[in-house]
Amino acid sequence: MTRKFDFLVIGGGIAGISYALKVAKYGKVALICKTTLEESNTSLAQGGMAAVLYSPDNFEKHIQDTLIAGDYINNIDAVKKVVYEAPKQIEELIRWGVKFDKAEDGKFDLHREGGHSEFRILHHKDNTGAEVQKRLNQKVLHHPNIEIFEYHFALEILTQHHLGQIVTHHTPNIECYGAYILDQKNNQIITFLSKVTMLATGGIGGAYLTSTNPPTATGDGIAMVHRARGVIKDMEFVQFHPTALYHPGDKPSFLISEAIRGYGAILRTKDGKEFMHKYDERKELAPRDIVARAIDNEMKIRGDEHVYLDVTHKDPKETKKHFPTIYKRCRELGINITKDYIPVAPTQHYLCGGIAVDLNGESTIHRLYAAGECSCTGLHGANRLASNSLIEAIVYADAAAKHSVARLDSLGFQEDIPDWDDEGTTWPEEMILITQSAREVEQIMNSYVGIVRSNLRLKRAMSRLEILFRETEDLYERSVVSRQICELRNIISVSYLIIKQATQRKESRGLHYNIDYPGHAEDLKI
Repeated sequence: MTRKFDFLVIGGGIAGISYALKVAKYGKVALICKTTLEESNTSLAQGGMAAVLYSPDNFEKHIQDTLIAGDYINNIDAVKKVVYEAPKQIEELIRWGVKFDKAEDGKFDLHREGGHSEFRILHHKDNTGAEVQKRLNQKVLHHPNIEIFEYHFALEILTQHHLGQIVTHHTPNIECYGAYILDQKNNQIITFLSKVTMLATGGIGGAYLTSTNPPTATGDGIAMVHRARGVIKDMEFVQFHPTALYHPGDKPSFLISEAIRGYGAILRTKDGKEFMHKYDERKELAPRDIVARAIDNEMKIRGDEHVYLDVTHKDPKETKKHFPTIYKRCRELGINITKDYIPVAPTQHYLCGGIAVDLNGESTIHRLYAAGECSCTGLHGANRLASNSLIEAIVYADAAAKHSVARLDSLGFQEDIPDWDDEGTTWPEEMILITQSAREVEQIMNSYVGIVRSNLRLKRAMSRLEILFRETEDLYERSVVSRQICELRNIISVSYLIIKQATQRKESRGLHYNIDYPGHAEDLKI
């Protein structure tokens, strides 16, 4: 079965939906969701969206904060693009119905988070992502030019490879013609042909044992582009949020927003002692990589499973007002955050690398765009500045929309794509083979490719992963395609890319800390 759309959008978070809304007036749009429209990384984002709105803040301060956090390997053009265009995109979100909190004087009630020199975080209480997702969903559900496909899973993007041509990393002018999509309810594989394809598939949390990402975050877009010979970069820069609620067994882990430290929360060891002053003069407001390593070090020195976040010295009414979601979740576990310390530990949270895109959001594969967490624009460099991700997603979705619409009339459909071939395959006899392999990947990544790394750990991780890769590819070749086997392949692919690119970086920088290279390459003369 074949379906044709002008625009194929894979992913239903802020990047995918905002792109779909922006291009829908120019053609028919297919919006592909692995589960439902509601389940995305966007809906879990607590903190907010960074944008320069009021004096004494200015664009240059936001640019410098982003560069400092990214350890100065950011793409400066991408940084300027996002910072300069952020206010205009905020205005559009407001026109779409998104409500940000305001102070009594009518101005936006801005938060300040780690790494920011000014108050510039727009928010909706402590569930900004859920508010954005809700409003975007309302608009996209009623758009006549957008057809939503829930419980559809993207298997592979279509390129010249599917026309029988040999495609390598050195093949010039690789093009994307759409994707093979699995209808999970009918177990039918549909060929979606498109003039333009947008990947907005989110993060890679499924590769780690603990993560704040939803279960759907298995690096699908990144893995598909890697298999299609597109460029993937900066995968070594995996961000661990310093303060996820410590409650073993939770996946996703519940996030204790960065904003609570901007509000004045203090980090303490289990015996109640402050410790951030030992690591950075900014203390709790240092960038995430510094805070996460500090917590990790204190836990290892003391043999503790977590540290505490203390907000008991703040006004209880204000705390409940600003952080109702956090207050409610902690109360469910018997923790009253106005009186009790919050147990927290670092957990995988965000990926700064991904599908390499230019300033138009286009990947190295023509007609294929990427936005949101699956993309690598260069904005974040070696470490993401808090609350820069949601605004990056919509700025680049806007850029991709403008670029793809401008060329739409010159593009056509590739009619010669064959149907998916699954001849000779059978259903896997034992699903335990897939689930157990997925657990092994999580253990490998958590144990060897976490906050602190070493050459030996990375080497061991790669050797373990290679065994799982061979076993999984053999199983995939023999099996009827399923979401489970494909997600396993994808998390193995992204784990491989993280380990490979971490091994290639012979320095410690931002989120990548290797005890064998404790300084920058220029300092080490490498």
